[in-house]
Amino acid sequence: MDKRPVHVAIVDDDPSVCKALSRLLAVFSFRPQTFASAEEFLESLSDDVPECAVVDLHMPGMGGLELQHRLALTKLRIPTIIVTAHTEIGFKEQCESAGAVAYLQKPLNETALISAINRAVGRVGEI
Repeated sequence: MDKRPVHVAIVDDDPSVCKALSRLLAVFSFRPQTFASAEEFLESLSDDVPECAVVDLHMPGMGGLELQHRLALTKLRIPTIIVTAHTEIGFKEQCESAGAVAYLQKPLNETALISAINRAVGRVGEI
């Protein structure tokens, strides 16, 4: 079984969320990288493409759903997990139909997040 650290991008405008998720993912032997905006994340893709992205739905500028659409237009296939603190009718379905691997509510359930990342990168059954 492949045990190299999986590169996971965390895209969230809240620095405390980025810090907490980065620490959590490091504990589970992922290689987290944080971005304060969708635009910053897109600019980074020429340097280092992550194997998965955890993206906030609502951010100033480009939000998670628009980022998901932009990624779908590229040749890069980056599995995306959308996270949000706001429960809004229809967004889960929109995100999933746009290709999101999972749609999770904040505060995030650690097991659900790790399971979603593992599914996204083909490591089914690991936690």
